[in-house]
Amino acid sequence: MSGSAPEAEALVAKASEILARVRKAVSARLVGKTELVDGILAAAVAEGHLLIEGVPGLAKTLAVRAFADAAGLQFRRVQFTPDLLPGDITGTLYYDAPTGRFVPRKGPVFANVLLADEINRAPAKVQSALLEAMEERQVTIGDSSLELPFPFMVLATQNPIEHEGTFRLPEAQLDRFMLKVKADYPSALEEAEIVRLSAGSRDSSSRRPGTAGPVLSADDLGLLRAALAAVRVDDAVLGYCVRVVRATRPDPAAPDPALRELSRLVEYGASPRASIVLHRAARVAALFDGRAWAGPDDVKAFAPSALRHRIAPSYEAEAEGVDSDELVRRILSIVPVP
Repeated sequence: MSGSAPEAEALVAKASEILARVRKAVSARLVGKTELVDGILAAAVAEGHLLIEGVPGLAKTLAVRAFADAAGLQFRRVQFTPDLLPGDITGTLYYDAPTGRFVPRKGPVFANVLLADEINRAPAKVQSALLEAMEERQVTIGDSSLELPFPFMVLATQNPIEHEGTFRLPEAQLDRFMLKVKADYPSALEEAEIVRLSAGSRDSSSRRPGTAGPVLSADDLGLLRAALAAVRVDDAVLGYCVRVVRATRPDPAAPDPALRELSRLVEYGASPRASIVLHRAARVAALFDGRAWAGPDDVKAFAPSALRHRIAPSYEAEAEGVDSDELVRRILSIVPVP
């Protein structure tokens, strides 16, 4: 063990305690939604953006707001609609009569956490403005480029079943989302608990407390990111990340017959950015588990959410009822684990 290993393990142990504290504070306002909460925390620690897919009424907005409250971060929510303009997100210039100058009026994007509700309802110009914010951490208003606050993350939601009045997100923008998680229906017991809470049961023991205040400081956030960098990923695990991502790309000449068969089901696969994301997400998974090293299981833990929006199933796959999640499952079963 190297001399710095004990320091890294101590740092990771502290980070794991902080993550547990934040997770507890967020979960106190939700029923279930473990995968969604972990996805939000992973994106926050890794300085990424998150796309949340689910039908209305599954507490997507509540989860994001609960995280922002627990983390003590500035929160803004924008309901995306087809008539939205870029200035409604970024801000506009207004004439300041006393100075005789045009002054920028900052829009809701100038926040730490931006909830882009039903993001696929906004037209191309709005998506383009948001893409600049997501990638460059800045926006352009008039002739000026203004930096966004740090930290900054976009948590976007979309409804998978309603397509009228929606716009398909450009692949370039989808690729900027570190992860895509699915908000599923609750179990029967969870739904019963939700109904009890909504009805305002008199039994105080059945009520879930709200967040009393922020449980994450700026120093804690810095420690989390330092701990993430301290998590060791050896070359074998790094190579596994790359092989998994490369397996998403169609290759009719692949030496493995299983990969050749898979090629006909994929229109296009993930870019090298996915390898970077998967490598980073594996480190986050190790942090969640309180370990200073990441293994193949950590890669597998986040592979579906890191890859599902970066793989386009072919027409043959759609005809056979094979979606991107199934493609990721097959890839993980084919690619040898180190």
